[in-house]
Amino acid sequence: MEKSNQLFSLEGKTALVTGAAYGIGFAMAEALAGAGARIAFNCRRQDHLETALAAYKEKGIDAKGYICDVTDEKAVQDMVADIARTLGPVDILVNNAGIIKRIPMHEMAVDEFRQVVDIDLTAPFIVAKAVLPGMIAKGRGKIINVCSMMSELGRETVSAYAAAKGGLKMLTRNIASEYGALGIQCNGIGPGYIATPQTAPLRETQPDGSRHPFDSFIIAKTPAGRWGTPEDLAGPTVFLASEASDFVNGHILYVDGGILAYIGKQP
Repeated sequence: MEKSNQLFSLEGKTALVTGAAYGIGFAMAEALAGAGARIAFNCRRQDHLETALAAYKEKGIDAKGYICDVTDEKAVQDMVADIARTLGPVDILVNNAGIIKRIPMHEMAVDEFRQVVDIDLTAPFIVAKAVLPGMIAKGRGKIINVCSMMSELGRETVSAYAAAKGGLKMLTRNIASEYGALGIQCNGIGPGYIATPQTAPLRETQPDGSRHPFDSFIIAKTPAGRWGTPEDLAGPTVFLASEASDFVNGHILYVDGGILAYIGKQP
């Protein structure tokens, strides 16, 4: 058992989780810290940074936080250099930062489309590029890109998001292809519908006591019969960050309760 547990140990490792001030990113960072990793994270606002640092402290995690726009290559390079100086070179990168704009495609401004692609696809390229030299020098490293079911499926109003997340799936596979021989694994996690404060309005009970229509839709499409929780991502995150996944590369692990495997119930 001890040898098995050691496979998943992240003791002595430094992890950078982008956009991990709250929500899914926070849960993933918490899981990595629980396995022994030192945690660095970024966000874009001082108030979010202060709230996040307090939340990490409450969990017993001595995280190092940065105000950093992950679409700014110079700012990212400076952040990664400071992490190397203070915590050690990044061993684990989780590209979690992202946005979504739900706008019908024919109504979406080009600048809105570009903003989503810039944050959800170009930024993971920028951050991965910044940490790769250190990983190459050590001959090992783990990159986890937070993809989406929209890496595989389309849906109304999410043209930019689906395009970016589909691109992120292929960036993941290409990083694996290009750097796998150097001891670096790059994989993706594709969360299903996760119960967070941001999705709470979609799960509110209606005045007549019924489920919210979107809540009913998700439950009907999910073989597990429930929304996921941030904690459901903990095990997959630690697995892909640890030695247990050293021969797993270019894979997208969908943590979706079975949605992508299910055609749905017959009407």
